[in-house]
Amino acid sequence: MIKIISKRSAVLMLFLLVFYVGASAQDSALIIKPKFFENAPKLHPVRLGIVTGGLVAGYSATSVYLAKAWYSDYEQTRLHAFNDWYGWRQHDKFGHLFTAYFESKWVGDLYKWSGVPKKKAAWIGFGAGMLFQTTVELMDGFSEAWGWSWGDIAFNSIGSAAYLGQEFAWNEQRILFKLSTHRPKYSSAPIQALNSNEITSLKERAGELYGNSFAELFFKEYNGQTIWASANIAAFLPKKPKWLPAWLNVAVGYGIENVFGAERNKWYNENISVFEAPADVRRHSQIFVSLDVDFERIPTKSKALKSVFKLLNIFKVPFPTVEFNTLGQTKFRPFYF
Repeated sequence: MIKIISKRSAVLMLFLLVFYVGASAQDSALIIKPKFFENAPKLHPVRLGIVTGGLVAGYSATSVYLAKAWYSDYEQTRLHAFNDWYGWRQHDKFGHLFTAYFESKWVGDLYKWSGVPKKKAAWIGFGAGMLFQTTVELMDGFSEAWGWSWGDIAFNSIGSAAYLGQEFAWNEQRILFKLSTHRPKYSSAPIQALNSNEITSLKERAGELYGNSFAELFFKEYNGQTIWASANIAAFLPKKPKWLPAWLNVAVGYGIENVFGAERNKWYNENISVFEAPADVRRHSQIFVSLDVDFERIPTKSKALKSVFKLLNIFKVPFPTVEFNTLGQTKFRPFYF
């Protein structure tokens, strides 16, 4: 039997976790005044309150928004699970890993900024990432259109655990998870329905599935989106060679191409017209190997610039890239994002 935790209880758990950290930290009554972009050397009650209040407000607002904007058009049912492992060639699973990792990392960094000891901040980051992602999964589980996905939960756990494990093993993040995306060129050639005279195109289908706005390019465009594991080379060497930049990473990415449906390239519209992509449009997965930049390892004395670098580290830097795909092809891309 699965025990359900309400969103309100989850927020309470976050409050209790933060309370535990604050209550157990030494000299919590002492207000330190570090520079804004520097981590507080000891627990800073004002920063702690701002961060915790902001996260709780953001969590609550996001949950309410999703419930109304995303799930309200679908009937609610009892909690149920479904197997979506074969959907989207598992690309959405790597998206869950990436999202959970960065939620955990950002929350952990915010609590370090508040003066929370690093190990405790790491645990809070891990818990926050799991909380945020599990809330969405619960909403899926109660929606008739979707369901609770154990695959999603597994990859959420891997993402948050990747952050926590590195903090404890190396006291730093040597392997970052990053994103790159581009807008594929879709064909406008007409495709006639199999059971009617209606016409569509791959470009029209992609717009329906993945959207056309700039924001949707980053959140929904599976055919152009790559999720990367970016490892710092110098961090794994016993002694860094003088010629090797401290910020240079090697990255391995996963992407998909020619995907116009969850499990196959066949779909229907609101008129129950059935369409199928041309036979030469073959769904496939891609593995990419490239170089990358860890912005947070670029030497700078500017604390403000370091904060900017933290934000930039969400993106993979374009570099020459080699692609291996499930069609048996090997391609060299001189510039890939």
